[in-house]
Amino acid sequence: MPEAVLKVRKSTQLKDEIAAYKRRRILEEASHLFYTYGYETTTLDAVAEQLNVTKPFIYSYYKNKGELLYEICQTGIQLSLNVLEEALSIEGTATERLKMVAERVARIIIENQRYISVYLREEKSLDVEDARRIRDLRHQFDLQLSDLLEKGKRTGEFDIRHPSQTAIWVSGLLTWIALWYHDGGRWSATEVVMDAINMIMKMVLPGTAQRG
Repeated sequence: MPEAVLKVRKSTQLKDEIAAYKRRRILEEASHLFYTYGYETTTLDAVAEQLNVTKPFIYSYYKNKGELLYEICQTGIQLSLNVLEEALSIEGTATERLKMVAERVARIIIENQRYISVYLREEKSLDVEDARRIRDLRHQFDLQLSDLLEKGKRTGEFDIRHPSQTAIWVSGLLTWIALWYHDGGRWSATEVVMDAINMIMKMVLPGTAQRG
């Protein structure tokens, strides 16, 4: 490949990386302000001031505050869906894969707690179409989790009557970690993750399963 072409590709890649970094920094600061003060109260001027940039700088990456809110809200569920799909692609029993899903998703939720909390609090402020897209992602997560639970039921690993309903309980248990976990609080992140795994397994294992 000609050296000139390589230089152009490297330059383009560098520009893309810089743009991605700037978008990420805007999201981080916006999520902090939305989480602390609420979406309606926070202005783009406040986000710009926090970043020590101008408001036009933000507009060069996001067309409005609503688009910022959408990106923040969809981050947690998209990351959770990614780790679920990764776990489902790995060979193993349904029990092994469910434990893997519980651990990885719980960690994603803790690591992205602010983003997920903003979504749970501010879903009502989303554009109608944006809210629908995020609900579709959540539904996709629940469907794939339900498929895993159904497989465990067929193999006799799980004692559940309704895999789809159980998937919603599992998803809810994990999601709500974002609203009560506190970094430096009574329980460490590892303890919360392990407790989440134990509680989820109690829902599905024979002899301990819920009967809903």
